[in-house]
Amino acid sequence: MSDVFLSYKAEDRPRLRQLVAALEADGLSLWWDAQIEGGATWRQSIQEQLDAARCVVVVWSKRSVGPEGRFVHDEATRAQHRGVYLPILIDPVMPPLGFGETQALSLAGWKGDRNDPRYQAMLAAVRARVGVGSRIDSPTSAAKPDRRALIAGGAVAAVAAGAGGWFFLRPKPRAAADSVAVLPFANLSGDPSQAYFSDGIAEELRNSLARIARLRVVARTSSEMVRDVEATVAAHKLGVAYILTGSVRRSPSIVRVSAQLIDGATGIERWSETYDRPPGDALQIQTGIAESVAQALRIQLAPAERKALASGGTSNAKAHDLYLKGKALTQEAGDEANTRKALAQFDAAITADPDYAAAHAERSRTIFRVANNWEAGQALRDGLAQSLASAQRAVALDPKSGDAQSALAAALNSQMDLKGAAARYKLALQLSPGDPGVIAAYSGYLGNAGRAAEALPLSEQLIARDPLNPNRYRLRAKLLFSLHRYDESLAAARKGLVVAPKMDGLHGVAGDALVLSGKPAEALVEYAQVTTNWDRLRGEVIAKARMQDRAGSDQALARFKAIDDGSLSYQFAEMYAQRGEPDLAIAALELAYRSADPGLGLLRGDPFLDPIRGDPRFKALVERLGFPA
Repeated sequence: MSDVFLSYKAEDRPRLRQLVAALEADGLSLWWDAQIEGGATWRQSIQEQLDAARCVVVVWSKRSVGPEGRFVHDEATRAQHRGVYLPILIDPVMPPLGFGETQALSLAGWKGDRNDPRYQAMLAAVRARVGVGSRIDSPTSAAKPDRRALIAGGAVAAVAAGAGGWFFLRPKPRAAADSVAVLPFANLSGDPSQAYFSDGIAEELRNSLARIARLRVVARTSSEMVRDVEATVAAHKLGVAYILTGSVRRSPSIVRVSAQLIDGATGIERWSETYDRPPGDALQIQTGIAESVAQALRIQLAPAERKALASGGTSNAKAHDLYLKGKALTQEAGDEANTRKALAQFDAAITADPDYAAAHAERSRTIFRVANNWEAGQALRDGLAQSLASAQRAVALDPKSGDAQSALAAALNSQMDLKGAAARYKLALQLSPGDPGVIAAYSGYLGNAGRAAEALPLSEQLIARDPLNPNRYRLRAKLLFSLHRYDESLAAARKGLVVAPKMDGLHGVAGDALVLSGKPAEALVEYAQVTTNWDRLRGEVIAKARMQDRAGSDQALARFKAIDDGSLSYQFAEMYAQRGEPDLAIAALELAYRSADPGLGLLRGDPFLDPIRGDPRFKALVERLGFPA
């Protein structure tokens, strides 16, 4: 006979396969009615197993708590009489009357991760009843699971801490009917180093779903902030109607992806499926899931949308794996070493599949990041040229990809082809109107090009799609700054700092808003919290100049000159303009022009250059740059 008898409503069977697999992997023998042999007397078989099991796990769900769950009720009653009853919840429900004295353990939204504290709490309780040793060290934890594991998966407090409390402080939005968040998929491969693959699959699903015009898809950063929270809680906090969740198990011969679409209001599963495919068929899995989600939400896909779901991908398993490794590195610390490692992964992915459009697009962005941040002179110019070539290749391979068009727009912008960049950004948004990366890139471009008023509505869309991402508040703050709406800019930066209290860019734009609103002393407090040397010193030079502390401004300027590697001409122009030195400011801009400084893309919408904006030499430079009307 088995250690554990699983009592559940038959319609919930697909949702419980991962629980059965996990308990068996942890050494427990388990019986459920999926094991009834053909021709067996099923009632007699169930009763024998029920009466012999040392622990009866009763699964309470939306289906089993109702009148149609009478067999589950009967089995739970027998288990109670024998003292072997252990209730769990897979939906946010109350056990039926008569079964509430024993506290139920919640596994709602669990994705199969055996290290999840909720599963560990349940496993400890099962082992306590069966009489085997627990994996949990504390002798009391098996008898009384940690309360944190019983309330919303034990992760809400951690999320709140990571989000600076904003997770709870922000207003609760009303969910749009066709809105969805894809939570990170659980890594069931048994190797923590494989997490990049399961997270990458979830991110590619977000990108695919974002190509469906009627869907509003929450972006990666906010989705990952609620990765361990129950589906109903996550949906409420993110303001979405549905949660897509799942797991990934990978071996050398097969990739198994399980996915579930959950109603965010009720916690009821709307659709679920498990895909077993060879490693090179990951793109087909993602396309199949996206189409199934659309069908479950009664969204009729246009032919172009159906085709776009598979845009930019590869059927080469090695190339796909290298690409996901590179993407994972871009999500980590953005230092030079990590960025160059990511570039090496994208290079290798392209070697494995030269026609991998998405890899060419990411290579373009990563080369630009390396060149713009850590190169100067000819090395900078060579990097920008390579970035452009990679983006052009991505577009040639997949011209209908908004992601590829956006990469090309950024590369053209860095080459001062501002009209070409504008056309490509506009096309990218038309092709991928729901892609947060595309929206953010175009919004930033519009702000820099002196068209921030056009970008403000896009920034509102971004915050709605990515409410826990501090970069979205930074973008909005910068747009408001370029519109000379300094108080509103500061307010936006302050909201972002609630999410990320130590983010350089937010302290920097807060300092900018303060210094130009006549509060240079307060601006210095913000600039002092910026860790990037040139950005902090630039702010100090300007703030002290506006405080009439010429000596202090001169000292900060001397320190700035000491760290300049020839790539900071544009920042010199900002400082000289604010110090009242127009000739030096114009000379710095001319030097920036000759060295193809990407900072010139900011010129038209930068309030720091207002003191020289009426200078004929400045106007002539704007004409040469060819900003679109």
